[in-house]
Amino acid sequence: MIVETATITVQPGREDEFLAALEQAKQVLAQAHGWRDIGVHRGIERPSVFLLAITWETLEDHTVGFRGSDLFVRWRELIGPHFDGTPVVEHFA
Repeated sequence: MIVETATITVQPGREDEFLAALEQAKQVLAQAHGWRDIGVHRGIERPSVFLLAITWETLEDHTVGFRGSDLFVRWRELIGPHFDGTPVVEHFA
């Protein structure tokens, strides 16, 4: 298994909207092949920054399967409008 981390900065004042959209987006994510779990953590010093830790069976389940699917398009439609910049995504073994 691998863990994808995504550090997402949300537009100030839209944090609650982002969290609501993320609840919908989790349902989309749950349909992806190889998806296992998601953890959401909000910054203490910077409350507009969120760390998502998403567990996948394989790296390719995320980078090829999910990223190349309509599910990813829907995921980004839901949460993307709240971003303040590009998320930083990394993978860990």
